[in-house]
Amino acid sequence: MNPDFQRALDRGDLAGVRACPKADLHVHPLLGGCREFVRARTGHDIVPFDGVMSSMDEMHAWTTRNVGEVFAPGPGRALAVEASFVQAVKDGVTRIELGADVWDITLHDGSAEAVWRTLTTAHAAGGPQVEWIPQTGLSRHCRFAALERWMAPMLELGVFETLDLSGDELAQPIEVFVPLYRRAKTAGLRLKAHVGEWGTADDVWRAVELLELDEVQHGIAAAASPQVMRALADAGVRLNVCPTSNVKLGRVARMADHPIRQLVDAGIRVTIGSDDPLMFGSGLSDEYLALHRAGVLSAAELDAVRLESLRSA
Repeated sequence: MNPDFQRALDRGDLAGVRACPKADLHVHPLLGGCREFVRARTGHDIVPFDGVMSSMDEMHAWTTRNVGEVFAPGPGRALAVEASFVQAVKDGVTRIELGADVWDITLHDGSAEAVWRTLTTAHAAGGPQVEWIPQTGLSRHCRFAALERWMAPMLELGVFETLDLSGDELAQPIEVFVPLYRRAKTAGLRLKAHVGEWGTADDVWRAVELLELDEVQHGIAAAASPQVMRALADAGVRLNVCPTSNVKLGRVARMADHPIRQLVDAGIRVTIGSDDPLMFGSGLSDEYLALHRAGVLSAAELDAVRLESLRSA
């Protein structure tokens, strides 16, 4: 435990919270970047969304309007990833999991090697001191045949360590992705998926069972079911939750109501992620402070969450 971190939380000292090591296991490189860095490099100021969204479609529309041209395929995408590493350094993140979705291969003429070069170059430029866990991902709305075709060369590289499934949680049944997760598991990847952000507690546990997940991105719907929470705790499945994202997307009414309280009380392993700092205007350290200010978790409990994020899975 780190008394300096706890004192910084009690004082509301953002700089002090940033100064303590932490890990971000739930952040998307397209919107995970540092606003000041992007403005300095492009002259474009991405003003965070102010209000509450009602759907993923609204989120995608915001992204298209505000960052579409800035992070266009090619140098723009490389800039987005570099900006995410810059934000990590600014926030005191010493370990981060992010990378490229398998569809990114279509932006590099079908070359998985080119995708990897973009990622490694961005890491070297934006935050080489940050321990980087390379992650690849699947977009839930994409057709299985396309995902299968794009995923094969990405796995063949042998460089990615985790797999995530993200996008519209209700786009396709979770069963569609079972064969792809079996291949990723055989390749030795740690398995994650976005579930329980929009769906139900039963959806969370079904995804864990069918995809053999090690971790769940969000998973907050599990708090509605004591049985599911008990199963997650017993299985040691970790939930990487993003409080400000949950509030701004209307999944939680206000920070003081965030279900991370129930998840912690149920003995579930949890970490805090930033999700999309450019969109929501909240870095990882801001997330810790927001939960503390709202009285959701004590400084000591948040310190325990911080330590959990730094543990190897």
